[in-house]
Amino acid sequence: MFASYFFDDMFSSVSHLFGNPGQLALGWDSRDLGNFIGDYSLLCVCGGLIVGGVLLDIFGIRIMGSVFVAMMACGAALSCFGVAGGLPKPEAVALGRVGRMLFGLGSEIAGVAVTRSIARWFKHGNMSFAMGLQLAIARAGTAIALISAPFIVGVPKDYYTVADTARPALVGMALLVAGVLVWGLFVFLDARKDAAEGVRYSRGTVEKEDAFSFRDILGLFKNPRFIMIGLLCVSFYCCVSSFKKFGTAVVIPRFGTDSAAAGTMVAMIPFFTIVFTPLFGVLVDKLGHAARWMILGSVSVLLGHVCLAFAPQGVQFFGYAGIALLGLGYSLVPSAMWPSVPRTVPEKALGTAYSLIYWIQNVGLFFVPKIVGGILAEDSGLPGVAKVEWLFLCLGAMAVCLAVTLDRLRHLN
Repeated sequence: MFASYFFDDMFSSVSHLFGNPGQLALGWDSRDLGNFIGDYSLLCVCGGLIVGGVLLDIFGIRIMGSVFVAMMACGAALSCFGVAGGLPKPEAVALGRVGRMLFGLGSEIAGVAVTRSIARWFKHGNMSFAMGLQLAIARAGTAIALISAPFIVGVPKDYYTVADTARPALVGMALLVAGVLVWGLFVFLDARKDAAEGVRYSRGTVEKEDAFSFRDILGLFKNPRFIMIGLLCVSFYCCVSSFKKFGTAVVIPRFGTDSAAAGTMVAMIPFFTIVFTPLFGVLVDKLGHAARWMILGSVSVLLGHVCLAFAPQGVQFFGYAGIALLGLGYSLVPSAMWPSVPRTVPEKALGTAYSLIYWIQNVGLFFVPKIVGGILAEDSGLPGVAKVEWLFLCLGAMAVCLAVTLDRLRHLN
């Protein structure tokens, strides 16, 4: 997951370069980048996530997880060739986007498999901490991508060759190859654990009433807490993840930073999660009240975007303050949200449940980057940034309302 997150965010801290495509031999503009980023979610939105989650519940984590890890790596390789192959722009964009679609579906199902396996391994305790630690390690990939990409590309320059813009993709591909080998090690350890416990095929011998049934999917849609978690997930993650993809394109014109400082500023988001997500996971395990942690995290993200949108122009302190609030909220909400799912739905349907939540999330992650890329392609200056921030403010307000509703449902139950 570290490698997946690095590859996903390899262009995030150099997104401002695509605002001036004449500087790039690659020739892509912000709209092309927005489409490339958004296509990560296309196959997920079109049903791939739901099918993959059901297959995980039917055939087990090791078999289907390995299939989708392989899809993730193959999709990344296609994207790499699209970016680095020196093809004419239409062919490069098309190949990059197809690879991005395959990478996105493989990565999301791999993430479901990882979360599902943690829920199974740690179901008797410390689940929130384990999930928080896994998220921290994964988001270290984002943090390193954000910090290193400007240096890998060689910012600033007057002109960037295809080799310059391709280097982050090649580094990410090398990390993914290593990640596939690590997944093989996990499969070995998971199989050995099952053998020691007398479990077969990651599922064991289950009673008829405990076996997966397609009726379980309908049951999920009748669960109001599950629905609120899914809607909170999409509004919250679009508010932070989609911002990260274009973070430098926002903070450079708003706060007058240079490219390296902007990359460092945006990298504070994942660095905060590396430190605070495991810590908040421990607190959720010990204190409970997960919905209240989600309210606090959503409010933090909303206040972060208020700061980014309305703070005095050119004062970098407010840029750092806004990003810090985003990072704090990005630590709080996931550390409480993901461990809440096993407490909301039966274990036999966990893979499907996580996949449905990821599917709802990816609907937003498909459309929002395309909208943001289109806005910045029309106007990468302050008016465009203002429009983008109003979009994120609306999403943040929606996340707060959904978290409050989720807490009210807990009291009603």
